[in-house]
Amino acid sequence: MPNPQYERLFPLDEEIDMKKRTRFVIVLAVLGLCFVFLYPTLKWYFWTDKDDKALALGSREKIKDYVINMTKTDIDALIASAKNGDSEPVPAKYDPLIKAAKKNLKILGKEQPSIWTAGSLLAAFPENSEEKARSMMSPILEDAYRSKILSIKNAQANAVKLGLDLSGGMSIIIKADLSAVTGDSGDSSTSAKKEAMNLAIDTISSRIDKFGLTEPVIRQQGEDRIYVEIPGAADADKINSIIMGRGLLAFHIVDDDATQAFYSYYNANPTRTFDADYNLIDPSIIPADTKVLGVYSKDAYGLDERQGFLVIKKEAALEGKHLQRVSTTTSQTNEPLVVFELDKEGADIFATVTTANKGKRLAIVSDDKIKSAPNIKEPITGGTGTISGFSADEAENLKTILRTAWLNVPLELENQQVIGASMGEQAINQGLMALQWGLIAVLAFMLIWYRTAGINACVAQILNLYIVFSVLSAFNLTLTLPSIAGMILTIGMAVDANVVIFERIKEELALHKSREAAIQTGFAHAFWAIMDSNITTFIAALFLSILGTGPIKGFAYSLTIGVVSSVFTALFVSRLIFDFGTETLHQKKLHITWRSIA
Repeated sequence: MPNPQYERLFPLDEEIDMKKRTRFVIVLAVLGLCFVFLYPTLKWYFWTDKDDKALALGSREKIKDYVINMTKTDIDALIASAKNGDSEPVPAKYDPLIKAAKKNLKILGKEQPSIWTAGSLLAAFPENSEEKARSMMSPILEDAYRSKILSIKNAQANAVKLGLDLSGGMSIIIKADLSAVTGDSGDSSTSAKKEAMNLAIDTISSRIDKFGLTEPVIRQQGEDRIYVEIPGAADADKINSIIMGRGLLAFHIVDDDATQAFYSYYNANPTRTFDADYNLIDPSIIPADTKVLGVYSKDAYGLDERQGFLVIKKEAALEGKHLQRVSTTTSQTNEPLVVFELDKEGADIFATVTTANKGKRLAIVSDDKIKSAPNIKEPITGGTGTISGFSADEAENLKTILRTAWLNVPLELENQQVIGASMGEQAINQGLMALQWGLIAVLAFMLIWYRTAGINACVAQILNLYIVFSVLSAFNLTLTLPSIAGMILTIGMAVDANVVIFERIKEELALHKSREAAIQTGFAHAFWAIMDSNITTFIAALFLSILGTGPIKGFAYSLTIGVVSSVFTALFVSRLIFDFGTETLHQKKLHITWRSIA
């Protein structure tokens, strides 16, 4: 006879057991949310062809060249087809032009053709010359190509990434000399060190991104070390030169009179002003103490695009090493501002420079590119200044430039490892095979030992892996061999929860309870046993993820996620499947064992 006291500890219908409809909604919501998380991974690995992958993994310069060339080729083909009088419908790649053409015809009050041929499509862009029509169509097609490739690149950035042991690549450990930050006084403030390390990480990220390398993994290790992972084949010498460079940032006074004289010459001699490397062919057109640099801003591809030229003084008015802090804010009129703070020496220099050059422009130069040229409205004597006159995005971009273009923390290459892609491919195959056969063996055992009830465990097991991969994708975590090992361990742990539940159900069936009553009581009695065992494992995995480094973290992450997921699938999904069999399929018996239940 069941103990009434025990029954009160595990109320069946009111406390532990939720309403079936609520349980169904929770499971459906979790699975739907997981699909949203997993979508970038699915799109990248399964719904993107090899050519698009190769293009998305390339630099933004390559993407831009591809888009421009494809746009030109498509428009040339369209014009040629129209001249030939082709009557066939245009291919689907011209759909963006068709959409724009429909709007044009609607504005003009003209009817739309029943079939969009090359001729009818061109006729919807009524210009008196081929070049004008081309100038109207090119931005439309270019935007379509650019959006497609950048969307794929964004999916790759948000997909589950393969670690070096799976994809091959480089791992680098960099040591930062924080003594350069603390100074001679011996000030070892934690905040100063933390700020210096954050700046170093931001700088390294910015430099790597400039060169269009595969999305890197950059994280701090300990107090003064930075770990960098660059998947895929990479040029070690090139990457080291990018990472270890100190960077160049300086402020230069703009010579407005020389700039005006330069443009007068440039407009009259556009092809005879610069050589192939953009050096002046005739340096005498500008004063000897000046130089010409391009003014750049970010285009739609995230690349530096030259907007024009300025003539600036060769000698820097202020070096970027004097910058201490840079931030963004807004004025009382909601105008974006970039706020910078200088050290004592820099403040004195800047005060002198801004006082002597009031009303002139101050060019901010990074790597021989002018990023901004604000006017000096008033002398800046307090060591703190603001830069205005741009959008919020431009302000954030300038802040990044100022923060990362000059790095005053010496970096030392401590360790470097290169892993071949072939080794990574072999590791992937072995890891997936272990995961595959482990899953098959566990599912087969559950089906054989627990008969039709084992189907619940199989479905819960598959959904468990689905949830684990979804969470990995949601948090942009990296999949490594230790991560796969954690998943394999999770498979066994997830089944363990189902085993506990099934054994409790069998005990209730032995008491000659009905299918529904046995399931309800079995889940109630198994609840705390499952929770206690998984909570202890979760605590251990959590501390491994916090205190561990390198491969240990990968194992801990997948184990932590797997523990939570296995509890959810065992208590919610398995229960939902049992209830479906009872209430929808009207099953009276529960085939959960080969042995006779007394």
